[in-house]
Amino acid sequence: QVQLVESGGGLVQAGGSLSLSCAASGDRIYISSMRWHRQAPGKQRELVASITSGGSTNYVDSVKGRFAISRDNAKNTVYLQMNSLAPEDTAVYFCNVRAASSPYAIQYDYWGQGTQVTVSS
Repeated sequence: QVQLVESGGGLVQAGGSLSLSCAASGDRIYISSMRWHRQAPGKQRELVASITSGGSTNYVDSVKGRFAISRDNAKNTVYLQMNSLAPEDTAVYFCNVRAASSPYAIQYDYWGQGTQVTVSS
């Protein structure tokens, strides 16, 4: 079992910055990809950014150049630095990791509880 604890988020004015973090814990966890998703009211959840164990990153077009995902493998923690925030970035942000109990075991997806990000205009 993997537990995810998110922190960060809150209320910020447009143009401001926020940083999210998500720490994974559990016995003998091997994490491959780490991701941030978000869900705005009345909209479907969307993948915002992802990072592989090797550090390769991908972003949804709407956040490219503004958001940066990173990870600390020693701490099993993923971060999302969000700059130049806009009202349309308002959503609940969810951390998601794909992990297994050993390097060759089946991987499963685990989700954080979500953290609210609100950007005022």
